[in-house]
Amino acid sequence: MVSIVVPVYNAADYIENTIKMVFEQTYTDWELILVDDNSSDGSVSVIERIMGESDRDIKLFKLTYDAGAAQARNTGIDHSAGRYIAFLDADDVWKKDKLEKQIAFMESTGAAFSFHSYEFGDENANPTGKVVHAPKTLNYRQALSRTVIFTTTVMFDTEKIDMEIIHMPQVPSEDTATWWRILKYGYTAHGLDENLAIYRRPKKSLSSNKIKAVSRIWFLYRNIADLSVLESLFYFGGWAVRATLRRL
Repeated sequence: MVSIVVPVYNAADYIENTIKMVFEQTYTDWELILVDDNSSDGSVSVIERIMGESDRDIKLFKLTYDAGAAQARNTGIDHSAGRYIAFLDADDVWKKDKLEKQIAFMESTGAAFSFHSYEFGDENANPTGKVVHAPKTLNYRQALSRTVIFTTTVMFDTEKIDMEIIHMPQVPSEDTATWWRILKYGYTAHGLDENLAIYRRPKKSLSSNKIKAVSRIWFLYRNIADLSVLESLFYFGGWAVRATLRRL
């Protein structure tokens, strides 16, 4: 079984479609774990209505304070019962055969940690044609200079990976920090180069996003990876080039 962990924060505009998208997966042995991060927009009401209308395996956990995405995902992990854990953000899109193809990929490769290619979408999740391709494998040092692992594409096999190290820290870019920690333990991330998801990108200030991205990656280098200033600059150069090319 796959435990699908979805953090929910003011996602009333998306969450019904997100749940229906999971219902439509060609792989049907799953549980859906929704963790509401103290939403104020009626997200919980939408979820509870769908739960009342459906007999599918849906669990809802409500946090009573704004804990953030890391704590929401950790709560979902702690309540998961499946062999596999997959992450899905409430505003992103999975293709119907995502679970089926990714599980088959993990079984064929023996991967404990996998991710796949994805495509950028606009604010309505319409595909833009810009696909980020997953490399065949990714180790720790390679990951430091390329943030190619997108959370909505990640899946773990909990029979092969320690459950404790997949919990996310309360830091900026908690997902990237988690992937680095897992890879530093000696695991290899296996990439399925097939576009199985759409990353919704709402209209925001591009300059503001770039400043935040630079600040966060530098924080990770210095405080999570414990790199020296020179090492940080070295990996930052590779990251900056790849991040720019990925968005062109």
